[in-house]
Amino acid sequence: MAGPRVVIIGAGVVGAALADELSCRGWTEITVVDQGPLPATGGSSSHAPGLVFQANPSKTMTELARYTVEKLGALDVDGQPCFLQVGGLELATTPERLTELARRQGWLTSWGVEGRLVGPDECVALHPLVNRERVLGGLLVPTDGLAVAVLAVEAQIRAARARGVRVLDRHEVLDIRTRADEAAGSDRVTAVVTDRGDIPADVVVCCAGIWGPKVARMVGMSLPLTPLAHQLAWTGPVPALAGQAEEAVRPILRHQDADLYYRDRFDRLGIGSYGHHPMPVSADDIAPVDSAEQMPSVLRFTADDFADAWGETRSLLPATRDTKVEEGINGLFSFTTDGMPLLGESPEVKGFWVAEAVWVTHSAGVGRAMAEWLVDGHCSSFDLHECEVNRFEPHQLAPAYVHARSCRNFVEVYDILHPLQPPGAPRPLRTSPFHVRERELGAFFLEASGWERPQWYAANEPLLDRWDIPTPNDWAARMWSPLVGAEALATRESVALYDMTALKRLEVEGPGAAAFLQRLTTSDVDKSVGSVTYTLMLDEDGTLRSDITVARLARHRFQIGANGSPDLDWFLRHLPEDGSVAVRDITAGTCCIGLWGPRAREVLQPLADADFSDAGLRYFRARRAHIGVVPVTAMRLSYVGELGWELYTSADLGLKLWDTLWEAARPHGGIAAGRGAFNSLRLEKGYRAFGTDMTYEHDPYEAGVGFAVKREKGDFIGRAALERRAAGVRRRLTCLTIDDPGAVVMGKEPVYDGDRPVGYVTSAGYGYTVGKGIAYAWLPAELAAPGRALDIGYFDRRVPAVVAQEPLFDPAMRRLRGSHPSGDAR
Repeated sequence: MAGPRVVIIGAGVVGAALADELSCRGWTEITVVDQGPLPATGGSSSHAPGLVFQANPSKTMTELARYTVEKLGALDVDGQPCFLQVGGLELATTPERLTELARRQGWLTSWGVEGRLVGPDECVALHPLVNRERVLGGLLVPTDGLAVAVLAVEAQIRAARARGVRVLDRHEVLDIRTRADEAAGSDRVTAVVTDRGDIPADVVVCCAGIWGPKVARMVGMSLPLTPLAHQLAWTGPVPALAGQAEEAVRPILRHQDADLYYRDRFDRLGIGSYGHHPMPVSADDIAPVDSAEQMPSVLRFTADDFADAWGETRSLLPATRDTKVEEGINGLFSFTTDGMPLLGESPEVKGFWVAEAVWVTHSAGVGRAMAEWLVDGHCSSFDLHECEVNRFEPHQLAPAYVHARSCRNFVEVYDILHPLQPPGAPRPLRTSPFHVRERELGAFFLEASGWERPQWYAANEPLLDRWDIPTPNDWAARMWSPLVGAEALATRESVALYDMTALKRLEVEGPGAAAFLQRLTTSDVDKSVGSVTYTLMLDEDGTLRSDITVARLARHRFQIGANGSPDLDWFLRHLPEDGSVAVRDITAGTCCIGLWGPRAREVLQPLADADFSDAGLRYFRARRAHIGVVPVTAMRLSYVGELGWELYTSADLGLKLWDTLWEAARPHGGIAAGRGAFNSLRLEKGYRAFGTDMTYEHDPYEAGVGFAVKREKGDFIGRAALERRAAGVRRRLTCLTIDDPGAVVMGKEPVYDGDRPVGYVTSAGYGYTVGKGIAYAWLPAELAAPGRALDIGYFDRRVPAVVAQEPLFDPAMRRLRGSHPSGDAR
């Protein structure tokens, strides 16, 4: 098959990889266009130092890097290798960094990449230029190395050309033509306009790198990407390296305590620095190819900004004291607001795709991922949920936000970051109607999708006199307070108010709404008005897209509890062409309080004008009511495993709702509780968190949510593929418990069966009701039997854990259904 007419804008490492991967899959009506000369077209690929370090907290990013290593390692250009596998060595010069390297080694083990911690003597043996007195240890990854980016472009372009791909260099893209697609209710690409004529296109993929925002604007798309200059210098000859005949023989080196990295170049060293102040550049201000001093992505070196980096280099690598910096650049690279790539199709212009903010490290992996996505309609090799270009909230596309967060990511690129550490300025951005009361109660706020979300409340300190809350280890005790445990226990004992406003809420309305939702979900949602259904959305290959709740509030109106912007994008892409369904995001105009605990009914019923008894509003049912003077939509759901309701109202009445419930709850021992307690309680009940416990790479049966699949209901997206998956579950999301209260793990740690790594932790915390640490982990199915003893690798230690039967708390569901108002339901 020739496939559709594809135009790839940009012939750097990403565009070249995509052309190669697409043509491998039989699409050959492909044109690659670039404004510069091949193979060094003048973008970031043309000056990139090529260091490929695979260690990353993101499983996806590590896997993209691993594929890049494997692919480039097999490529050459006329006998010149495209990858020099010299290994990677990350150094620790502080105790904090040494501890961090143990965490990074755990990530590698979790994601299936070899890596080991080495002592200071071995660091020097591996890289003799290192000052033994400065180094405490290191992390060695033997498969890391140097990608020769320009050769990688040439090799992949040659392969693509051999399959019929057309490559046009020195063609500047001026515009992208579109036409209205009435059936789809959007525009569709038709051609790419260059200074040498139009190129017809059914699909356009923007791989323009630092020019990405400029190209995306041609179709009205905001791309949250900022080009920032990063300093790269080359020494003169280093006497200690005299006679080195090969380009690189020592491992690539990271000195993250000083924001530095190093690489060989025969008898010289390359030095990269992130230690200087951010140097953002607008994509519109990048010099044209023919007028740039060296190339468009290279700015003049600013020696003063490099002074500290050079001083630190001479200390860490004393041999450099016998040379000097001979040349340097301020090279432009792409940074995003969250440090992740931007992949996917425009929400408004069909056929316009982006593969942006991708460094050499992940380039071949992204090429493969995009090729699978384009050809098959989904990506089967990688979980791309963190990379979707449509993952952002509207405020996250504001130029000021993009600039501030991208610059912050530059500053923090080598920092030791706690998994709960909130981003910096700009904050606060979004506040619920309850924010003023939460501040009065001494809330400690973290951030979720821009929302300020309480983690715990200082006002609950008197509760600490009632319970002895165990203190976790130092790492887990950061962004933590014993109030988390006290709030969890108080919820189990009495009643608590939880701010649930940050959760995405969608409204689906119209005469075709029920049929539309039936098609998109795995459960039967075409039920009576007032029904609430927990259900799943799948991709065509039967893997999970999301888990959602669907509440039928009227015959043709449904409220969706979603996981984020990708869910909204998924709904919009599948709307029927007849206009019978409308979808809108109602999150900003509404708010939600979770009122949960065994005394929740005692608080709510006297305030309500409706019957909130078991008979009046059953579990997983919804109704309209007034709480005092506030109209609410009440849904009898609980993600903490206790009797209660999610209470929704409009934003203008939110504060009144809080005050009404607060006044009524206080005589019953009611409190406000934060996300820390929420997470502990939901782990005790075994409730999955999409994006953490289960993602696009998992199916319902292995994730433990197969109960939400109702195959008897009729057809739905992914059903055919799911039939094949049901019979062969090879891995399972499994509950582990930890007896040691100080050994709380945080997530992403490797799980061992003896000395063999067998899986990894997803989400974890301490269960204050059950008195154990809890860790959910992906394990081979044969190891998921309750009672199995395993170990979790936590920094430099092993934590004993046992596979447990889930849920750990209230397996008979008596408390959720309100039939056990007090006592211990473990």
